[in-house]
Amino acid sequence: MGWYESGKRKTKALPTKALAEHFRKIKYAQLNSDVFTGTVTVDWNQIRDEYLHSKKVAGYVEDSIYEVALTLRHFERIIGKCNSKQITQSVIDKYILERGREAIRSTLNKDIRNLRAFVRWCRKNRYVNGEIEFKELKEDERPVKSLSNTQIKKIISASKRHKTLRMRILLALGTGLRLGDIDSIMISDIDFENNSVTTRSRKTRKSMGSRPVPVPIMAELKKYVSRLDTKQEKIFNNYFSRYTWKKIRRKLSLDDLKFHDLRKTFCSVLAQNGVSTAVTQKLLEHSSPDLTNKVYTNVDPVLRHAVDQIPVGDWL
Repeated sequence: MGWYESGKRKTKALPTKALAEHFRKIKYAQLNSDVFTGTVTVDWNQIRDEYLHSKKVAGYVEDSIYEVALTLRHFERIIGKCNSKQITQSVIDKYILERGREAIRSTLNKDIRNLRAFVRWCRKNRYVNGEIEFKELKEDERPVKSLSNTQIKKIISASKRHKTLRMRILLALGTGLRLGDIDSIMISDIDFENNSVTTRSRKTRKSMGSRPVPVPIMAELKKYVSRLDTKQEKIFNNYFSRYTWKKIRRKLSLDDLKFHDLRKTFCSVLAQNGVSTAVTQKLLEHSSPDLTNKVYTNVDPVLRHAVDQIPVGDWL
């Protein structure tokens, strides 16, 4: 639909006639009043669908949209299909209280963040009026799982017979990349001269044109690539074998180890060697340093090293 505002023609594409008609009414009210302060009451299905559509238009990845949709589904299950006028502080508080009885704190906090963004969007579009306060719950700090140098050597040694898995492990430990991003690397992305690789994150949609890779791992990668078919485009043409990965974990008594823990190991090793959080955050492509520090960095060895600097021997 199109309209004129301040002498300029503007247009907006909407997915359905119902949404277009709803937007037309809002815009008509705005353009025909000096100060538009009222809110528009819409039903739950419409406000939910419009919000999820706005996320798609904004370029959010499917996983992020799914998490938001899941939060709204829980809200609908606990509160019901309320209209926009019924979204109030007491309703939000009721949802948080009820949801808190069935979900752990980290999951509940994720729901709270998703709801906060949803209500902010509703206020911007004049569906909700009045301030609604959101406060996340304090979470218990969980220890970050990362491998020791001895465990790293053992897992690399145990994977020698499985060349593609070994190469995936080396890349995860040397770059901190997620498994999906490792699997999507093309041979043409590798720069052996500068010991770097071009990467694209499927989750964050960020790319790094020249991601540094440790020289020994680049040497291993060069040997691996030299054995591939010349027509092969990706460095891996097979799927990640969860069966083989499980077998290796059991052999090393690391049954609860996840492949993603190799990413956390990469982060922890950097921290233990004095690399700043800002640099680590950049390499991991995190949105905040808090995520890098709290969820991915195991500082226990650093703390031990710090305590060992106290000259207790001189005191005794």
